[in-house]
Amino acid sequence: MINTVTISQINMLLKTEYGDPHSVLGMHVVSNGGDMAVAVREIIPNAVSIEVVDNVTGDNFKCEKIHDDGFFEAIINSRNKYFDYSLKVDFGGGNIWVTADQYTFEPTITEYDRYLFGAGTNYMIYEKLGAHMRNIDGVEGVSFAVWAPNAKSVCVIGDFNMWDPRRSQMRLLGDSGIWEIFIPGVVEGDKYKFRIKDSNGRVCDKSDPYGFFMELRPNTASIVHNIHKYVWNDFEWLEDRAEHERYDRPVNIYEVHMGSWRRVGNDDRFMTYLEAAQMLVKYVKEMGYTHIEFMPLSEHPFDGSWGYQVSGYYAPTSRYGTPEEFMYLIDVCHQNGIGVIMDWVPAHFPKDVSGLAKFDGTALYEHEDPRIGEHEEWGTLVFNYGRKEVSNFLIANALYWINEYHIDGLRVDAVASMLYLDYCRDDGKWLPNKYGGRENLAAVEFLKHLNSVIRSSCKGVMIMAEESTSWEGVTRDTKYNGLGFTFKWDMGWMNDFLSYIKKETVYRKYHHNYLTFSMMYNYNENFILVLSHDEVVHMKGSMMYKVPGDMWQKAANLRVAYGFMYAHPGKKLMFMGNEIGQFSEWSEARSLDWHILQYDIHRNLQTYVRSLNHFYTEYKALWEMDFNPEGFEWIDCDDSERSIVSFERRTWDERLIVVCNFTEHTYDSFRQGVFEDGIYEEVFNSDDIAFGGTGRLNLDPIKSEKINCSRAENSINITLPPLGFVVFKLKKD
Repeated sequence: MINTVTISQINMLLKTEYGDPHSVLGMHVVSNGGDMAVAVREIIPNAVSIEVVDNVTGDNFKCEKIHDDGFFEAIINSRNKYFDYSLKVDFGGGNIWVTADQYTFEPTITEYDRYLFGAGTNYMIYEKLGAHMRNIDGVEGVSFAVWAPNAKSVCVIGDFNMWDPRRSQMRLLGDSGIWEIFIPGVVEGDKYKFRIKDSNGRVCDKSDPYGFFMELRPNTASIVHNIHKYVWNDFEWLEDRAEHERYDRPVNIYEVHMGSWRRVGNDDRFMTYLEAAQMLVKYVKEMGYTHIEFMPLSEHPFDGSWGYQVSGYYAPTSRYGTPEEFMYLIDVCHQNGIGVIMDWVPAHFPKDVSGLAKFDGTALYEHEDPRIGEHEEWGTLVFNYGRKEVSNFLIANALYWINEYHIDGLRVDAVASMLYLDYCRDDGKWLPNKYGGRENLAAVEFLKHLNSVIRSSCKGVMIMAEESTSWEGVTRDTKYNGLGFTFKWDMGWMNDFLSYIKKETVYRKYHHNYLTFSMMYNYNENFILVLSHDEVVHMKGSMMYKVPGDMWQKAANLRVAYGFMYAHPGKKLMFMGNEIGQFSEWSEARSLDWHILQYDIHRNLQTYVRSLNHFYTEYKALWEMDFNPEGFEWIDCDDSERSIVSFERRTWDERLIVVCNFTEHTYDSFRQGVFEDGIYEEVFNSDDIAFGGTGRLNLDPIKSEKINCSRAENSINITLPPLGFVVFKLKKD
């Protein structure tokens, strides 16, 4: 037996249980019989022979096979210091492999990187952890790094080492919990995983938490990928975005599920990112939406989760194409004046064995105690927001999508489940905070940290909260003890509004407050009014199904409902299919029912929504002062008997009078109050024949009269159509 390595070290390395393989493997200066020599040690189990080749002199030194499982060593007595070398590996049958030695490279992660990560403030940690293509001293390869502080050992397995964990054993960097190795010769497209052995000797193969690309489900390997090669063409868009917040600009969002917006081809396959860059972008632009919001496009194992159970937080799903193709889709959106929002899911993650769950054999990303670490109702695990490395993982992920993919906004899913420790938990199945309360203090601090970082470093980017409770200050600045979101989904408005429009028109007068109550709290937060995917699934019925009446009445009900929504203060979101009056509930398993556009009722509704979108973006009174009380005033909110509401939307130089009639009754001579004396002209009417209406329009300008009406000293005499949404503009002199 040679005297430069012990049998115990060899056995531990062959069992992949040596925490510092670089201290044994690779080249080392050793004492051999009192003289200094160089030892080179390698583990390559399938090798027939290995030679050490001096890259300068060309001298060859044959390695001796010390162990049958592929442990080789060369003792080079003629050398007494490190020299530049390569390994020449013979696998037999003429298969010769020449490579640099992976165990000779210095760590690619600095002590400062590790310090910041431990403090939770390494916001670009995705450039260090994961798999990164690098050229180190002229050697091409990939550096791998993963956080697994409680693992006994971590190895990289992949296409490049025959998925053999003994071949590429990682080293632990100090007390950071980060394992690292640079492997020469690994190229883009190589698949890999981390094989983690926990303290009890159990082994699990894990996808890379920071991996940029993943295999198509059901496969779960990560894929080496260079995300920096795409050449962007959206500089003007980004420059404009950075100069303007969205508070005083139009926002009407088209919410899309990529897998079911439109299926393609005879085989009904998914639309790709590249196809979406043509079909979807063209459609959204023609329809007049300002933004597309994609339901989660981070990699996820189960189609039925709609993307809300994420397995690859840094990888766009491979269902629809490559990362560059997703970047191209976003780029094309920006070049066509369309912003891109993506649903983001920091509230929970699935239990899949290849994912984050029990990542190093312990509850690393989640809590050990299921009373705070698990959502039983969803079958998912809850992030441990109080752990700095976990919060860093999530905050860096948000910045990753903004910086690398030019995403214009993130809609944060299930915020209420993050804020409350007792969310969907029965008594005895949750733990109070240190003060005895139900608030998740760590999650609150995480959200404040997230939003403060994005607000300070990503000007013009929107962060939207799906928060369904009355938590105070969701969109208040963090320096005033708010959570710091840009916008909040107005779930209260949505529930009241849907409850109202589902009622038969004869009963609506008894529920008039459902229309008006939202203005009681409208300026507490910066709201987005939403008719989202959650409202047209799980037996809730489509929008066309919800509203009462015959087919004409259903379409008219939707026209006045959508009109009221667009005129109400707040930004807007509408789920795909709502604009065509789809009857069937949405399903992720099939395309929208585009064939119904052969029928006038659906085609006319689509025309109406298109016109409504363009009308909304054209008139700044509908959006410039959404969050300023000066931008809205009720004219009549008390006419419950006739189910009519009217109000003024205004900005400093524009006034619009909005009248909504929520019954089938027609008023050929309706006295409508107006605040200002002047000439009023109709600028929008949902009863236009082009929209499927009866054609009861106000074609001529109308001069106001000094006749009191409701809260106004002046009034105009108008035609108010059945189930009608009518808008008048005060003409300037």
